[in-house]
Amino acid sequence: MAAVTGAALARIADDDDLSAEERTPAQGAVAADAAEALAYLVDPFGLVGDVPGVELQQASWSSERIDYDPDAPEWDLDEEGEEFYGDGFDGVPGDEADAVSDEGGK
Repeated sequence: MAAVTGAALARIADDDDLSAEERTPAQGAVAADAAEALAYLVDPFGLVGDVPGVELQQASWSSERIDYDPDAPEWDLDEEGEEFYGDGFDGVPGDEADAVSDEGGK
């Protein structure tokens, strides 16, 4: 991660659009958190700028550290790699999708 942090700090130093007032907090955030450093290196407009039909209006980054618990239900993925949210679209009897009736068609 030192390489990512170093690259982000170099980009901040070379950024002519940053004032001295903006540069200091940016350098502090990048030095304190590798996720901030990575976010500073990724240009969201550059990621989607050439995708036809896509216009990025706003981009922001946030992160938080979490502990991975492989036994926790929120980390349990089904066979297809999609999380189950009980939204009625997984075909489980009793879910909302199965509650749709055909009353209007009779």
